[in-house]
Amino acid sequence: MSKFVRSWALRGALVATIVAAPLAVAQTVYKVGSTPTGVPFTFLDVKTNTIQGAMVDLITAIGDDAGFRVDVQATPFSALIPSLTSNKIDIISAAMLITDQRKEVIDFSDPVFPYPEGMVVNESDSTPYKGLADLRGATVGAQVGTVYVDFLRKNGDFAEVKVYDSLADVLRDVSLGRIKAGFGDGPILAYQLSQNKDFKAKLVKTYEPKMAGSVGIGVRKTDTELLKKINVSLGKLKANGTLDKILVKWNLK
Repeated sequence: MSKFVRSWALRGALVATIVAAPLAVAQTVYKVGSTPTGVPFTFLDVKTNTIQGAMVDLITAIGDDAGFRVDVQATPFSALIPSLTSNKIDIISAAMLITDQRKEVIDFSDPVFPYPEGMVVNESDSTPYKGLADLRGATVGAQVGTVYVDFLRKNGDFAEVKVYDSLADVLRDVSLGRIKAGFGDGPILAYQLSQNKDFKAKLVKTYEPKMAGSVGIGVRKTDTELLKKINVSLGKLKANGTLDKILVKWNLK
């Protein structure tokens, strides 16, 4: 091969490498909103200053399968949907229940995880509560932005429904006797109680959930193609056992 031919061959290979390189790394990045207070689904890991948890692992695995990357951003629960609809984030991956009211504003993936509400009382309270009627006239609490605030206000005859910034605040006031009972996501309440022995509170085993639903991943109503990708990959992860492994890792199964 002549020097001229060899030179052009090398140039051609170099051009091909330069052209191919951007294609290999040009992966779409979606901003994912996850709450810093939803242990074990999403929470702020103070050691790494990053959001971790089951829903973070799940959306990362979905992205790996579907061919996109995720940029997880700490977002308060009450700001998740407004942040999505205003394009500050592209996906909600948190402990968010699929409800008819929320489905009017955003779209959800197929159900990820069954999610009944839980009721907590002070550990010294041995009353076998079954429903809200058993707490008539009491002061109860729930986390701001969750479905439980309206649920309690509409369905219970309480002296007051206090609203808190986090479930940890709810558990604190139940422990201190400032409120009679607290309501929230059952799995998160159970996890937080198991991890923090300072809380003098317990789940009421006799309570019969009225809002049992499922957690889903949220997207804008205009992002139909993204939703399809998420559902296809979610289906694969359910079938191959990846979702189960994530739930086991975070003591959710």
